[in-house]
Amino acid sequence: MKKFLLIVLLVSFAFGLNAQKPSAAPEKTRVLLILDCSQSMWDKWQSDAKIKVTQKVLLNVLDSIRDNSDIEVALRVFGHLNRDSYETQLEVPFGNDNIYQLQSKIKTLVPNGANNASTALGSASKDFPRNNNSRNIVLIITDGSSGFDNKLCSEALHLQQSGIVSQTYIVSIANRGIPAEGDCGGNLIAVESEENLGATLRELFFLSDQKALVALTMVNHSGTLYETEVPVVFYDHGTHEVKYANIYHYDTEHVIDTLVVDPLVNYDITIFTNPPLQLYNKHFRGGEFNRVSVVAPTGTLNIQLKGKSTPFQIPDYTYTVHQCDSSRTVVHQSLGKAATLPEGIYDIDIHTLPQISLKKVKITGGSAKDLQIPLPGQLALTKLKVPSSGSLFAYKDGKLQWVCNLDSSSEGERIVLMPGEYQLIVKPVEATTYDATRTARFSITSGKQTAVNLSK
Repeated sequence: MKKFLLIVLLVSFAFGLNAQKPSAAPEKTRVLLILDCSQSMWDKWQSDAKIKVTQKVLLNVLDSIRDNSDIEVALRVFGHLNRDSYETQLEVPFGNDNIYQLQSKIKTLVPNGANNASTALGSASKDFPRNNNSRNIVLIITDGSSGFDNKLCSEALHLQQSGIVSQTYIVSIANRGIPAEGDCGGNLIAVESEENLGATLRELFFLSDQKALVALTMVNHSGTLYETEVPVVFYDHGTHEVKYANIYHYDTEHVIDTLVVDPLVNYDITIFTNPPLQLYNKHFRGGEFNRVSVVAPTGTLNIQLKGKSTPFQIPDYTYTVHQCDSSRTVVHQSLGKAATLPEGIYDIDIHTLPQISLKKVKITGGSAKDLQIPLPGQLALTKLKVPSSGSLFAYKDGKLQWVCNLDSSSEGERIVLMPGEYQLIVKPVEATTYDATRTARFSITSGKQTAVNLSK
């Protein structure tokens, strides 16, 4: 079934398919520098003290973005107030044409106090202007020698979920290292040399000028791409906000389409096949073509009648496939027509009379599941000679299970039923006592007609 599943090659402007455009890019990027000025920044690193190397590199990087109106920078510092202080301070706020102010402040910083990155990160949310038209980045530069306290993870998570910050980067200089748990504060980048520090900071600053190209392909177990028409939604992993929503249609005559996304955001992706497929916390590199291939094995399900010849007309039966132990419908199909399904376990309702329910049917990728149900039989019912009402029941395991009500306006009925034991309960419409109720037990055989006469 070509349009059920699966190839998703995500949408945008680049290759000319009909697709919804991604949401507009923010007008500018705001980078909050959080700089470590604890006592350990006086330690020597290659050519000079770590603070001196960091100051020199930052001054050069700020020079390189001086004329870029799409980037705004602010400076928050910790460890510079006094030896016993864990306080932090916003030294230079965001603003246009503040590069000279930033450079002047950076030149005068003197490491003096203690290391507390989590306190600085916890104060970062109020540093950004309340402007929805910007992408906000936190960039922490630290030697990490005093480690991080346990609040770092919770502060980083709160900042991300607030929707204020798109991404947090931690640049660990001198490769002294941040403990593994420190990575919860954002993307951890260990820098071993002065040269690498400059290259790393320039790359992070210029992420604002980059976009990530993404093509997500869906293939079956054999690697075959499928023709499909399916919605795809990108969510911000931190805030769960919808960032891009598209409907992609692919066929073999078209070139692979590409979605342009913000590389500063990590994404959760939902592909609305049946059942939906999901990818979590996906990061796409800016300035590159990012290809993601998702394997979704599929098999086929085909349900048919066992035999075809009957002296009466068989109804056009259908069947419904549900997710196992769920009411969620995966596909509704005519009996005799195959359904393509993702590999998995399903519950199936076959809409015969009475309904046949199959539980925990396994569909295996690359395989066909063929099922047969028996031919129905037919009840030829002659009713009472007076208007009457009644119901038909299946007799199973010593109990009666309701199947359908009879038509009180007709003198006879023809009802197509699955093979089994049945019972009729009928009562004249005008009867006022239970004595007038009639019952009849009978059997239905595949392909045969069973006559029941209640008028005798």
